[in-house]
Parts: sequence; structure tokens; C-alpha cells
Amino acid sequence: MFELAQLRCFTTLASELNFRRAAERLNMTQPPLSRQIQLLEHQLGVALFTRSTRSVALTAAGRAFFIEAQALLDQAHRAAQGARLAALGESGSLTISFVASAVYDFLPRAITQIRRERPGVAINLLETTTFEQLQALRGRRVDLAVVREPLQQPGLVSECLLREPFVLAAPVGHPLAQHPAPTLAMLHGEPFILYAHGAWQPFNELHTGLFRASGIQPDYVQSLGSTLTILSLVNAGLGLALVPRGASAIRFQQVCFRELPLPAGICAELHLAWRDDNDNPALEAARDAVRQAAGDIAQGHA
Repeated sequence: MFELAQLRCFTTLASELNFRRAAERLNMTQPPLSRQIQLLEHQLGVALFTRSTRSVALTAAGRAFFIEAQALLDQAHRAAQGARLAALGESGSLTISFVASAVYDFLPRAITQIRRERPGVAINLLETTTFEQLQALRGRRVDLAVVREPLQQPGLVSECLLREPFVLAAPVGHPLAQHPAPTLAMLHGEPFILYAHGAWQPFNELHTGLFRASGIQPDYVQSLGSTLTILSLVNAGLGLALVPRGASAIRFQQVCFRELPLPAGICAELHLAWRDDNDNPALEAARDAVRQAAGDIAQGHA
């Protein structure tokens, strides 16, 4: 089968129709150029040029082959360029998984930055639970994961991105929505929408443990796994809820968010995790963008 070097010799000669000028363009002498053309014609089994002492012309087969040879060289150039860009993290794809509440605030900022700095990198987003993200990282289906708990597993690296307090979400008509300084004790006996066990177990245990330690017993009316769903019920006037402060970016007409003094350590955490053997060249830039977005939000809330 012919080689790319032979195609370059052929297309250059086909453009110049002169062995001397073609050889000069290729930085070679005429005899090696002639041998490359003869070898190519032998491999193809057709004559590509008609030659005389005064002129060189393409045959019908040569004219047809010239179009395809140019396309092959262009494709080879694109392939080489694509490989170089991929090695630099300028092209390719990156998959980021996340827990739902991460999209309310900092993650969109990070995605915007990645796309601005790496426009050739396709960003794939996957919303799922922390446990499912762990499985996806193990199976190499995900490059970066934004999770609620540190993933302390062999082969994985995780770091805390953001610690944000919980805020009280209350229907606008509720007395606590209008209170000048609501406190935790005021939740006693109030209808309360709790995070469910399972995927949201860290929040469930954190809130129920906080209430027990404080001697407070809200009236648990619902237990749900999605911040958006919880806020929808608050919007309908069905109860109060504690949600990460980033969720206050979600606007419901009938929901009011209020700061609530809580004990130290009662906060929502987001962690960034990845495989320690991930060789995606775009990974480092993506990590930096996520860290910066989280840091900007933390600084803005400080």
C-alpha cells in the first residue's frame, strides 16, 4: 500500500507538472522523486502521468487519483493536528458528574470557564447520586465527580471544594419568613420537609441529629431526595426546610430564604473526586475551573 510520502510527491508533481520544480518544493532531487512516482504507479497498477522530454501531464487515472490523494493528505493533517490538540487538552471530551444541588451555583460557572478556555473540549454532564458517581469513577465513565462526601477509596483522590451553611426555606406567608431573627428552636413543632435516607443520607442524619441534640422535634411531613422537589413543596406552603445556601439561587415565587444560626460544623459539603490514574489531558484545566468557581462563591459568601 502507498505511503503518505508518496502521496505528497504525487500531489506536488501533479500541481507543478514539472519534475524540477516539484523536487525543489519537496527539498529533494529529481531521481528520488521519479522513483517515488514509479513505485506509486506500480502499486496502483495504473499510469498517473504521461511524460515526454518536454512535458508532464496527468492521465485520466491521475486526475481521478489527485482528488482522492488530496483528501487523504488533508485527513492525515487533521488527524495529526487533532492528536496534538488532544495531547495538550485542547480537544477531546470530558465527563463531569455531580449531585443535583451542585448545578444551582458554582458548577455552571465552572463549565462556562472550561468552555471559554478549552472550546475544543466537549463537556458531558451527568447528574447522579454520590454512590453512583463512585461506581462511575471506578468504571472510568467519569473524569470528575462532584459529590457530597469524600470518596476515600483506593485509586481515588478527593478534596473538599466548598462548605456552605444551611439556610431556612419558608413559605413567604409563614411567620418565620417575616421574623427578624429566626432561630433553630423556632422549628419545634413546625411542619418540616426532610431530606430522605439513601442518596441524601448525610443531610438526613445531619439534620435529625441536630434536632435531637437541640431538643427540637419538628413535625416531619415529607421525606424527599431532591432539593428542587423539597423547595417545590415549601413553595406550596406544605412546610419548612433546611437547604444548602447555594439552593437559594433557585427562585420560587412563594419561598423565602433566611439565615439561621446553627452550631459549628453543621454545613453542607461538596467534594471533588477523580481517579489518580486518569490521563485525560483536559482534566487539570477542568479541576482548576471547578476549584476557582467554588472559591469565588465561598469568598463571595464570606
